[in-house]
Amino acid sequence: MGCSPEKTTEQQTKATTPVAQPDVKDTLVATAEISNANNFALQQEPIYFSFYDLGINASEAATLAVLQGDQPQASQSVDTDGDGALDSLLLAADFAPAERKNFVISNDPAIAKPALKKQTQAEISIKEGGEWNGKVYEGGSFKNVDSVTPPPQYTDHSYWIRYEGPGIESDKVAYRVYLDWRNGFDIFGKKVNDVVLQNVGQDGYDSYHENADWGVDVLKVGKSLGMGGFGFWNGKNVELVSQTDGRSATITNNGDIYSGFKINYNGWQVNNQKLDMTAHFSMTAGSRLVKVNLSKTQRLPNMAIGLVKHPGTTLIEGNQNISGYAWTYVASWGKQSLSGPDDHLGMAIIFRRDDRAEQTQDETSYVSVMKDKGGQLEYYFLAAWEHELDGVKTEADFKAYLDREVLRLTKEPRVRFESALSAKAKQSPLTAESALQWSKALADSELARKTLKYHYQGWDENRRRPSKFEYDIVGMQIMALQKLNEVSPDQRYVDAAETVTGSFVAEDGHIHTFEPDLFSIDLTKPGDVLILLEQRTGAEKYRKAVDFLRENLKRHPRTSGGAFWHRATYPNQLWLDGVYMGMPFLAQYAATYESGAQQHESFKEAVHEFVIAREQLRNPETGLYYHAWDESKQAAWANKETGQASQYWLRGLGWYAMALVDVLDYLPESETELRKTLIDITQELAADLLRYQDAETGTWWQILDKPGAIANYRESSGSAMFTYFYAKAINKGYLPESYRAATIKAYEGLINEFVTVHSDGKISMNDQCLVAGLGFGRDGSYDYYMTERIFSNDAKGNVPFIIAGIEMHKLLKQ
Repeated sequence: MGCSPEKTTEQQTKATTPVAQPDVKDTLVATAEISNANNFALQQEPIYFSFYDLGINASEAATLAVLQGDQPQASQSVDTDGDGALDSLLLAADFAPAERKNFVISNDPAIAKPALKKQTQAEISIKEGGEWNGKVYEGGSFKNVDSVTPPPQYTDHSYWIRYEGPGIESDKVAYRVYLDWRNGFDIFGKKVNDVVLQNVGQDGYDSYHENADWGVDVLKVGKSLGMGGFGFWNGKNVELVSQTDGRSATITNNGDIYSGFKINYNGWQVNNQKLDMTAHFSMTAGSRLVKVNLSKTQRLPNMAIGLVKHPGTTLIEGNQNISGYAWTYVASWGKQSLSGPDDHLGMAIIFRRDDRAEQTQDETSYVSVMKDKGGQLEYYFLAAWEHELDGVKTEADFKAYLDREVLRLTKEPRVRFESALSAKAKQSPLTAESALQWSKALADSELARKTLKYHYQGWDENRRRPSKFEYDIVGMQIMALQKLNEVSPDQRYVDAAETVTGSFVAEDGHIHTFEPDLFSIDLTKPGDVLILLEQRTGAEKYRKAVDFLRENLKRHPRTSGGAFWHRATYPNQLWLDGVYMGMPFLAQYAATYESGAQQHESFKEAVHEFVIAREQLRNPETGLYYHAWDESKQAAWANKETGQASQYWLRGLGWYAMALVDVLDYLPESETELRKTLIDITQELAADLLRYQDAETGTWWQILDKPGAIANYRESSGSAMFTYFYAKAINKGYLPESYRAATIKAYEGLINEFVTVHSDGKISMNDQCLVAGLGFGRDGSYDYYMTERIFSNDAKGNVPFIIAGIEMHKLLKQ
C-alpha cells in the first residue's frame, strides 16, 4: 500500500501481525492459527490454503512444507478445481476437541517432508495391444493413463476400461463411475486400509464381484443414480446423463492425501436443450466422502442427485431445521450390499440445506431435486459398509456418524492466517493517507471482481442467483463508492451508481424486483443511492422511485410501540439490522424533500426507532443489545417472557451503531432534543462496547460476550462497523478524543487481523459472517451463529471497512 510522507508521532502507529512470526528467515510463506470449532476430535482434517492467498504461484509448489513447531506435517499441493494447474496447499491435521494449533508454511527446500503412506488414489486404466470387435475390445493388457476419451463404439461391457470407468479411493472406501450411457456410480467396499484400485479388475470383469482379501463390489446400480449420481428430474423420473455427443475423463490429482478426477460431458441432450457439463470428484485421506463439483454451461432447473432405492432400505433425512447454508443429508440404510444377503450398507448424499428444492423418488432412486444456482452445484456422497475395518454396523451408528460429518463440514476450523506478502505490506506506518489507500484498495479490488455485475438482470455472485434490489451491493457497496469519491474523486465510483443501482429503476419510476408487500425494511437501503442519483441527475424517474419507497414506509406494519417490523414474514419483530436499513433513508428523505412539521415528524419517527430498540433490546447489566425482539413472544427463538433473542450478535449491534452516526448527519442543529437523544445513546454505547474490545487485536468477537468460547471467532464486518462508529463519532464531536487510541487500535486490528494482500495488487477482507438471521431454521442459539458461513469479500464487511478507512483518514488528518 502506498503511504504519504512521514507524519507526526501521534499520527503514526506500527502494524503488527496476528500470529507470532517464527524465525524461518526468508523462506516464510505464511503463518496460521487453526482451531477446531467442534467439541469432538478431528482426524486428518483437510485445510486448504490457496496459492492466491499465500501470495505465491504454482512454480513454488514443490518446496512448500507445513510445520507445527519444528515438525513437518502431512501436506500436498493440489488442483482443487481440476483445471490442470496446482492452486492450493492442503494440510491434513489432527485436533482434539476445541484444540488450537499454530502452523508455519515454508518454501525452504531443506525441510525434510514427512514420509506419507498413500491413502488416496485416482486412476483410469485402458487396454492396449488388442483390437476392437464391434463394441467389444478383445485381447491386450491394461495400462494406466492420465486421461481418456472413449471411441464412438465404446459402451457398457466393452471390456476396454478396467472396471468400466475412472476410480477414486481413500483408505476407507473406493468408488467408480461408469464412463458410458449409464453414468452409474458404484462402490468397492474395502476390508483394508491400503489403496487397492491398482489391483482391481486386472484379471477381468467378474473378479471384483467375488469377495477378496481387499474387499468387493458391494452395490447393484442398475439404471438408478447409484451411489450419489446425478441426472435430470423431469417431474416423474430421473433422466441419467445418457445422451451426449461424447464424454472424457481426466485424472486431476493422484497424491498421498488428496486425489481426484473429472468427467467432461459434451453436448448433453436434456430438457430440450444441449449443454456441456463437468463433474470434478475428489477425496481426502481418512474420509469416506467424495466431494463433487458440477459446472454446466447453461442453467438447468431440477438437477437431480440421489441414491439407488433398494427394497427394504430405510430412508434417513438429516436435520432440516437449520440455516440454509448449513450442510444436511439424505441417506439410506439396510441390507442392500451385494457382498451378502445379511450385510448392511449405508449410503448418503450431503448438501447445503437451501440447495435442495424437493425430496422425491422414482422407481429406482431416492431423489433430491436441486435448485439451479448459476449452473454450479457442490455436494458430497459417501458409503459405509459394515465389513470395513472399524465399519459402521447399525443404523443408529450410521446416523450418528452422518450427524457428526455434517456438523464438521458446517463448523469448519477457524483459521487466523497471515501471508508473508501481507505482513510485509502492513509494516508501513498508519497515516491518514494509508488508511484511505486501504479503502481504495478494497473498493478497486471489488470493482474488478464483481461489483458491476450486480446490475438489473445481472448476477449476485455470493447468493448464486440473479441480482435483486438488495441492501448490500446495490445499496451499501455503491454508496461506499460515492463516499470514497468525495475524498478521492474517481469517475469509476461515480459511474457505478447508475450502472448498478440506477439500472433497477425504469423510466416510469418502477423499481425492478422490489416487492412492496413483502415489507422488508432491508429493501429500503438502496434508496440512499437513489436520493443521491436524483440530486445528481435531476431525473424524474429517481424522484418517483424514492417517493415510492417513502410511501411504502408509511404503510409498513409496526409493533404497538411504532417499531417497523423486519418484514411481513417476521411479524411483530424488531431486528437491529432493520434500524440501519430504514432509518438513514427516512432521515435523509426528510432532510432532502420535506420541511416544517412534516419533516419534524419524519425525524421523530426515525429517532423513535432507536429509542424503542434500546428499550426492548438493551440489557442494562451488559450494555449490549440482543439481536432481535418479538413483541408477540411467539417466535421459536424469542424468550417467552421478554420476547428477546438470546445472543448479542456482533454485526447486529454494528448495524445499530452505524445507523446512529449516519442518521445524525441529517438532523439539523435545530432538532436539539432529537439530536441529544441519539448522541446520548451514542455515548452510552461507545462506553459499553469498549469493555468487549479484544485486548490482543482491538477487534470484536462474533458473539460479543463469549470471547474464546468454542467456535467463536473475531469477526470482521462487525469490527469494521464499530471502528466506523467510533471514528465518525470522534470526527463529528459526539465522542471525546479519549476514544482516539481505542479507535486506532480497532482500525489496526481490521488491517492486521482480516486483510490479505495478493500478488496481483488486489486485497481481500476475510472472516466475514456471510449472513445471520432468525426463524426459518435459524433458532438464535449460540450454536446457530457458529454454523453460519465465514466468508471473504462480501459487501456487508467490505462496506464498513471502506467507510471506516474514510473516517480514519479524516481522524488522522486532524
